Amino acid sequence: MKKILIVEDEPDIQELLGAYLRDAGYETAVAADGVEALSLFQTQPFDLVLLDVMLPKIDGFGVCEMIRRQSQVPVLMLTALDGEADQLRGFGLDIDDYVTKPFSMPVLLEKIRVILRRSGGSEQADCLRYRDLLVNPDTREALLDGRPLDLTAREFELLQLFLASPGRVFTREMLLLRIWGYDSYVDERVVDSHIKNLRHKLQRNYIETVRGVGYRAAKETG
Repeated sequence: MKKILIVEDEPDIQELLGAYLRDAGYETAVAADGVEALSLFQTQPFDLVLLDVMLPKIDGFGVCEMIRRQSQVPVLMLTALDGEADQLRGFGLDIDDYVTKPFSMPVLLEKIRVILRRSGGSEQADCLRYRDLLVNPDTREALLDGRPLDLTAREFELLQLFLASPGRVFTREMLLLRIWGYDSYVDERVVDSHIKNLRHKLQRNYIETVRGVGYRAAKETG
């Protein structure tokens, strides 16, 4: 179970974040100011720090700077400051991403998952088998009828995601978050284009459209 340090001084937001992350399967600890956050960080291991900028005693920038002196743990900043200068200041401290208040809890959760995956926080996965497909996440090989598929990195990640959660429907926004990391320069049409190319390479109906919602691995038949 991954452990997240929530650094937030508003009790209502503390409670909301803690409940939501625990429901998603994470262990949490909460600090209400910068001094408490650094004290907890010194005494406990964490896989990610969810860090508010506007904090008592030591602000989020100061906390991040001190964390970075000793650790490269992923840091996701929560802020009501949406100005470019503030965001650049955070990225200058080597944070992993920003979430601007007010924020969507599902979007926040997806960002956390993306950051943990990119930081190596996910365990090695077993091979995924689906009909005539075999996908090896560790070697990044995909075989169809025993023959290797020539997939781009994004196509492979999409295929892996669908096969790892058979039957689950992924919206375009979810796919952008999981695969592209919610890059502001990428729109949902890119998802459709990659799905189209992947379907062409598979040459079989392994990925189906859920009209008005998104995509999923096609249901296996008898």
